[in-house]
Amino acid sequence: MPRGKESIDLLDASGRVLAESLVADRDFPPFPRATRDGYALRSGDLKQVPASLNVVGEIKAGAENLPAKLNSGEAAAIMTGAPVPEGADAVVMVEYTSSAGNRVEITRGVTRGENVVPAGAEARRGDGLLQPGIRLDAAAIAIAASIGKAEVEVYLRPRVAVLSTGDEVVDIRRHPGANQIRNSNSYSLAAQIIAAGADPVLLPVAPDESTRLQELISQGLQSDLLLITGGVSMGKYDLVEQVLAAVRAKFFFTGAQIQPGRPIVFGRVAGKYFFGLPGNPVSTMVTFELFAKPLIEALGGLGLRKLVFVHARLKAEIKTKTGLKRFLPAVLSGEFEKAEVELVRWQGSGDIAATARSNCYIVIPPDRERIAAGEWVPVLMR
Repeated sequence: MPRGKESIDLLDASGRVLAESLVADRDFPPFPRATRDGYALRSGDLKQVPASLNVVGEIKAGAENLPAKLNSGEAAAIMTGAPVPEGADAVVMVEYTSSAGNRVEITRGVTRGENVVPAGAEARRGDGLLQPGIRLDAAAIAIAASIGKAEVEVYLRPRVAVLSTGDEVVDIRRHPGANQIRNSNSYSLAAQIIAAGADPVLLPVAPDESTRLQELISQGLQSDLLLITGGVSMGKYDLVEQVLAAVRAKFFFTGAQIQPGRPIVFGRVAGKYFFGLPGNPVSTMVTFELFAKPLIEALGGLGLRKLVFVHARLKAEIKTKTGLKRFLPAVLSGEFEKAEVELVRWQGSGDIAATARSNCYIVIPPDRERIAAGEWVPVLMR
């Protein structure tokens, strides 16, 4: 459950999760709205074309002084977005007209309602426009602005603690030894956490030592969710599961039939959820997208939703082993209906350089050892 709500300025609300219902304060549109530049008229006057009508005025968007009523044989010049006057039931596009003085000749007929959006067609006063639990994108922000919401109520961002583990991992400000690596996982996860709508809390790197690891895990459990990277495999110094078991953590699953990311664990301790993510950088990023991100979104108040995949044609043949569902770094390219996807050359789940050159993951079913070029394949965007 979300940990609370706050009211914020609408300009600061993009990407936040709505925590209140937004209701139409008037009909939308509040008047019959022209959708084309042209002439408002009675469609019955164009049963025979060409037809010549008397022009009684001009109506622009925002106009307040409209013709009292449009009679048969009359037309009013009108701009896109302007209110259609009483008596008119259609708008003929300007492309089918020619004017001279106060007369207009029209060469094409229209049907009743053509190029007009009726008042209230989009929403009636009191109708619900947006419900709590949606992420505020540009369209949702436009709706809020259109009903005069200068401030909106949103859910508080969840706080997600990140704990990298391993004696081989050092802070990025330190010069690593010959057999050490800098702590890239905490920073990649922080970027993913922010994109998911939460605030990251980076903890110090935990050594391969139970007491200090347990201290840092306890510190991480002060946040809404704890992500631990490394230490979840089967090695002698992979201590995360041991330490969590010692504090009576409940494990919901240990391991998934995927590659990369097979050693992932998920559970709860002291009322807080945690993930143990594999330490290889690409495994960390993939398992975050598949498992941690949906939970973070739920903790932030976003309605539950399934992962979204797109499909594209495979640019080059893929051969792989069966048994695991694979999420492999790839590049999606092309435009419109000609989308193509191709694997990047990589050296396994530690190859962050190859992953940085990719923009998606190709999803390979566990029972396929060969996928021919030209086949449609599922793609997970990142």
